[in-house]
Amino acid sequence: MFEVFANFKAFKCQDYKMEHLVIKKSGEFPEVEFDHKKGNLKISGTSFMEDTVAFYTPIMDWLNAYKSTPNDSTEFTFALEYMNTSSSKFLLDIFHVLNEIHQKNQGVKVIWCYYEDDEDMEETGKQYEELFDLPFTFQIS
Repeated sequence: MFEVFANFKAFKCQDYKMEHLVIKKSGEFPEVEFDHKKGNLKISGTSFMEDTVAFYTPIMDWLNAYKSTPNDSTEFTFALEYMNTSSSKFLLDIFHVLNEIHQKNQGVKVIWCYYEDDEDMEETGKQYEELFDLPFTFQIS
């Protein structure tokens, strides 16, 4: 398992074999758990860091590597409580990669979790659903 903590800029995609990517939740950083073998990918918590590029670049590197050899089935769970505008841009990039995997006839399922009283996160998920040809499941946390 490869773990990324505070020094996101030091992480390079070629530094590991395609296995796990784990980033522990910390303040404004969400938790990331990507398991290549199982095809289970999850981002949870809050995402409102100032330098989204430094945080999301290793995630995008991992996903782009995963895209070349995806599992037959990929389940991506988004369980974000809050995200800022720059984080939502990277989520859009993530959805583009998932859509590419889906277009290769690989099974992709998106689970969008939100709190029952959080209409903003529910609506955000529905907006992403409208933009992409991906199967979405909405789950109240």
